[in-house]
Amino acid sequence: MENELTILLSEQDADAERVAELTGYLREELLDVEVDDVSALPAGEVPPGARAVDVTQVGALLVALGSSATALNQVVTVIRSWLHRTHDTRPSLHLEMDGDVLEVSEASDEQVEEAFKAFVQRHATAGAPP
Repeated sequence: MENELTILLSEQDADAERVAELTGYLREELLDVEVDDVSALPAGEVPPGARAVDVTQVGALLVALGSSATALNQVVTVIRSWLHRTHDTRPSLHLEMDGDVLEVSEASDEQVEEAFKAFVQRHATAGAPP
């Protein structure tokens, strides 16, 4: 499917329940913008000896942006706002779209703003005519 954004959320020293809670809050907010869907990424098969719940899989979302010209910008705006409200714990995010990866962890609000702005600009044509 075209125009998909993968979001991987993590938090240092957090257990799977905490990451699931944060991911759920973010998902709820993302569903309020003009996107086709926001779903949890399906978990892969658990290898022998591994923990039954992988925290990185719990915090994984797939956002189907659809054909809206503003969907990616709206999603990034929601993520920025959500991150700002969680500044006391500051979860780390890994965003990936079309092989382009953006990692956000310990950065100032200004650095996050600039990184998101550049990411959106690189994908400005996603789902929309120029």
